[in-house]
Amino acid sequence: MDFHLIIDNLTNPALLFFFLGLIAVCLKSDLEIPQNSSKFISLYLLFSIGFKGGQELSHSNLDMEIGWSLLFGVMLASIVPLYTFFILKKKLGIYNAGAISAAYGSVSAVTFVTSVSFLDMLEIKFGGHMVAVMALMEAPSIIIGVVLIALFNKKKKDMSFSMLLKHALTNGSVLLIMGSLVIGFLASDAQAEGIKPFTTDIFKGFLAVFLLDMGITSGKKLNSFLENGWFTLLFAIIIPLINGCVVAMISSLVTDSVGNRFLFAILAASASYIAVPAAMKLAAPKANPSLYIPMALAITFPLNITVGMPLYLTIIKSISF
Repeated sequence: MDFHLIIDNLTNPALLFFFLGLIAVCLKSDLEIPQNSSKFISLYLLFSIGFKGGQELSHSNLDMEIGWSLLFGVMLASIVPLYTFFILKKKLGIYNAGAISAAYGSVSAVTFVTSVSFLDMLEIKFGGHMVAVMALMEAPSIIIGVVLIALFNKKKKDMSFSMLLKHALTNGSVLLIMGSLVIGFLASDAQAEGIKPFTTDIFKGFLAVFLLDMGITSGKKLNSFLENGWFTLLFAIIIPLINGCVVAMISSLVTDSVGNRFLFAILAASASYIAVPAAMKLAAPKANPSLYIPMALAITFPLNITVGMPLYLTIIKSISF
C-alpha cells in the first residue's frame, strides 16, 4: 500500500474535522451542529454531487460501459445483503440480520461524496454516471433485506412489498440525488456556470462541517454499540474491507477507469446510515437501530475514509485482469 496516500488522506481537513467531532464527544464538549443546519448541509451535498454528476454525464458518450456499470451496481446491491444476512441471522436474529444486511448492501452518499473529494485531490477523473450508479444501489438492498425478513419470519410481513418499493424509490436522499442528476444533465454549460459558485466553490467547506457533525454523532453512538460485543464490531470492519477489496479487483471487468473502479469499491464497502434506517423504521420496527446505525456510522464510515480509500486505490493500481 502507498503510505503517502494514507498520510495525505489523514491530513485532509475534512477528515480532521470528523476526528474533531469525535474528540469533542470524548471531552464532553457542548459543541454541536444544529439539527436543521445539519439537514440542510446533507441536502446540499446530495444536490451538488448529483448536479455535477449530471453535467459530467451530459458530456459523456452514452455507451455500453455505462449500461454495464448501472447493472453491476444493482448486482452488488443485491448480492451483499443476500450473503451477509446468513452470516448475521444466527447471532443477531432475523430482524436485525435483515436490517444490517440491507444497510451494508446499500450505500453511504456521504462516503461517496468524500471519495469524490479524494479523487479530485489526486486529480483522478471518473464518470458522471457513477452518481446514477450510487442512487440505483439504494433501493434493491432495502427490498431484499425486508423480503428476507418476511421469508424467514413465521409471522406476517410488517409492510407490503408495494409500500416498501414506494418508500425506497421516494426516499428523500434517493429522490434528490436522482433529480439533481437529471437537472444537471439537462442544463447547458452556460446555465451550469451560473450556479457554479454554489455547486463547486463552497463544496469542500460544507463537506468539512458535515463531517464534523458526523464525528459528533458517531462519538455519541459508539459506546452503546460496543456494549453488543465483538461480533458486530468485527463484522463492521471485516465485511466492508472484503467487499471493497473484491470489487476493486473484479470491477476491471466492467470498466478500465481507475476513478470508476475506485468508486465501485467504495460503494460496495460503504453502509447506509440514512436511507436504510428510515426505511427499516417502517418496514422492520423490531430491528434494533442501536446496532445497525452505529455499525455503519461509527465503525464502517471512518474505516472507509481512513484506511479503505487508500487501500482500494492501491489494489486497483496494482491489479488488473
